[in-house]
Amino acid sequence: MRYVWATGTHQGRVRDHNEDAVLPATSGASEGPLLVAVADGMGGAVAGEVASSLAIEHVGSVPAEAAEAPKERISAANNRLLEAVRENPALAGMGTTLTLGLFAADGELAVGHVGDSRAYLIRDGELEQLTTDHTVVAELVELGHLDPDAAHNHPQRHLLTRTLGLGPVEVDEYQQHLAAGDRVVMCSDGLTTMLTDGEILGFLIDQDVEGSVWTLIEAANNAGGVDNTTVAVVDVLT
Repeated sequence: MRYVWATGTHQGRVRDHNEDAVLPATSGASEGPLLVAVADGMGGAVAGEVASSLAIEHVGSVPAEAAEAPKERISAANNRLLEAVRENPALAGMGTTLTLGLFAADGELAVGHVGDSRAYLIRDGELEQLTTDHTVVAELVELGHLDPDAAHNHPQRHLLTRTLGLGPVEVDEYQQHLAAGDRVVMCSDGLTTMLTDGEILGFLIDQDVEGSVWTLIEAANNAGGVDNTTVAVVDVLT
């Protein structure tokens, strides 16, 4: 299987610095395996930026072809953040989301996920969210206590129930067999806060990977850009 990808990140129109991080840092193409990850840091001052950067740096230090599964990679990144806090107590309270995709040469996609960054699959013109947000609002929707249409603007939509860097963490894992023509999108919540799923899909039509990334980021900024926005797009070719 051949993969073509592009990534991009922007601080947005409101924040004075960028606490997101993404891997790979540049666009490219390969036969796989390919490792793609998006992290959205939090913690105030520079701590969020430190958390996301450390997580991406750690998962990126293990080659994509290594045997470690996404869950193992994310757990190791969590341990690295906890170690950093022990080394520098001023970083206490920092955390980050991390959504990681390992694209195998045979078309198998393994996803590891903690937080509210997302992975989507676009197939035959339909967009499917592969990951589940670890937020209070998502849990309310799952329990039937909140209508899904109300979740997008709910005042507690950003309250996370899982994050790296604050202690032991449970990592969700997903498996997806990819086919030629599929597109995988990973993003921080700076995108999904500003755009609905339908809008995201609309901006991806008739765009190559590079154009898709920056069209989505620009659209999020035009809608208000209240948060940092990071996007990774991977196309699956024959």
